Amino acid sequence: MTIQETAEIMDILTIAYPQFYNGRNAPDPEKSLALWASMFREDGVVLVVAAVKALIVSEQSNFPPSIGAVKAKIRQITTPKELTEGEAWALVARAVRRLDWLNPGKAFLSLPEDIRQCVHDPSVLVEWGKAEESSLSTVIASNFQRTYRAKKAANREYEALPPDIKTMIDGMTEKIGLEATNEQ
Repeated sequence: MTIQETAEIMDILTIAYPQFYNGRNAPDPEKSLALWASMFREDGVVLVVAAVKALIVSEQSNFPPSIGAVKAKIRQITTPKELTEGEAWALVARAVRRLDWLNPGKAFLSLPEDIRQCVHDPSVLVEWGKAEESSLSTVIASNFQRTYRAKKAANREYEALPPDIKTMIDGMTEKIGLEATNEQ
């Protein structure tokens, strides 16, 4: 989004929340514009306007939405519906019950990527397939669902980061990975 497009967003907010943007405690317009422009530079103006307007009509507050709230609304608008942890476990349980013992990788690869990250390896499906049904449907299911929930939360937090911060984290992660590989 350009500075000019960001100014249009700020105009919408100023009109929707006139008391917040007037008076001696009002935020500095130039600093606000610069911050919003930098935080939304990778986002399209149509999407940001949609998110801002959605928040204006849905939030019952005298304060404008925060940058974080707008980013969250953008993610909600643009992200396909996520599976609940129960739905994700149902896919895993089905894969375990239909496991081809000679080719567990086939069942593993049939799972969505985010679920595979939580299962880690086809051999885990094999181990779960050997478990008693009562253990599979209680203890293992609970542990998987907790892992899936935590992984989804971590992914949402990462996706909320600005691109330059993601690049920095990815670079550090790559460096740590290389250092660990060299130590072996």
